[in-house]
Amino acid sequence: MPRLMIFNATPDASHKALSAVGPAESNEEMFSASVSMFAPNAEFFTINVADGERLPQGMAVEDFDGVLITGSPLNVYKDVPAVRGQIELAREIYRRGVPSFGCCWGLQLMSAAIGGVVHLNPKGREIGIARNIAPTDEGRSHPLYRDKPVAFEALCSHEDEVAALPSGGRRLAGNDVSAVQAAAFEEDEKSFWGVQYHPEMSFGLVATLIEMRGERHIAEGLARDQAAVAEIVSDLRGLDQDPGRKDLAWRYGLTANTLDPFTRRVEFRNWLDAKVLPRAAQRG
Repeated sequence: MPRLMIFNATPDASHKALSAVGPAESNEEMFSASVSMFAPNAEFFTINVADGERLPQGMAVEDFDGVLITGSPLNVYKDVPAVRGQIELAREIYRRGVPSFGCCWGLQLMSAAIGGVVHLNPKGREIGIARNIAPTDEGRSHPLYRDKPVAFEALCSHEDEVAALPSGGRRLAGNDVSAVQAAAFEEDEKSFWGVQYHPEMSFGLVATLIEMRGERHIAEGLARDQAAVAEIVSDLRGLDQDPGRKDLAWRYGLTANTLDPFTRRVEFRNWLDAKVLPRAAQRG
């Protein structure tokens, strides 16, 4: 039975604010559901690192077969306690050789923790659907992208990006908005895989994020007015309720890569198969 830590990087206050706007699964719900698709017997232990929670006395990061680092509304380049504490724990996880996987903030956090650079993306925010993500030459042969097509779309929400990888880091995918859409850092027994997009998210959660930040998106030129925001939110919630809506799939240019929940989350399966399950088997 694989034992996984969910490194919750979102402050509880931020999640409550999002939930007040519309349906919003917690990080624990999204990550445990995503992983359980491929490892139904997995055991999860969540730590709200963003609010200062740490492992109980007598428990160590080495007790886990893998760590899942969630998204977050924070910015890794801001020197505040919530960020410093997360960097310290991420660095410890990597240093101790526990396989980890991060989405969005998770990729940014681990990059910064072990020597990379993260900045505000000068190309602007990527929200809703990340388009034409293409594995690099190295990415096409990397186990992260087993059974993934040469180009795909994915759910996303970010304004920051990895500007420079840590020494030895390998860029596995990119698109026109962010050159680093996926990366792997591996050294001896140390291992981290990360993606800038959000395979764990639902269309419903992305809709709530867009609704919450509607005025900001209008100011950034991503929507013309509140009516346009409301239409996008309604469409995404429609897809969340019925992924078989051909009219909405056609309108947004979506394929099974994003519409099918198993295909959308295949990166989790690949990480489990390559890193987590072998460690769990060895632990017995």
